[in-house]
Amino acid sequence: MPEVAAAALEALAVGVILFAVTFGTMRFLVHVGWRMNRAYELYKAHLGRSLMLGLEFLVAADIVRTVGLEPTMANVLVLGVLVLVRTLLSWSLVVEIEGRWPWNAERRTDEA
Repeated sequence: MPEVAAAALEALAVGVILFAVTFGTMRFLVHVGWRMNRAYELYKAHLGRSLMLGLEFLVAADIVRTVGLEPTMANVLVLGVLVLVRTLLSWSLVVEIEGRWPWNAERRTDEA
């Protein structure tokens, strides 16, 4: 049963990413003549957020698979490395999209 749940989460991650790329690309193509720079920034942000969501589902699938099937020390170490790599990818996506590190609070321009 954990293998089925993990496979379902992986399929969901792929589905989210494919849907986001398809929808985002169509939206970009519609707005490309509108304002090129703004359309590109929205497209990049949309794809980045979708990739982060897909990565979260993939991490969840790895956790379910590791804990549910064989929670050996080797499998837990592999899980730790996978989570570390995916966390670094998520951080780099946040920096690319928002221009700040995830742990830095967003600066508000209306505060004095």
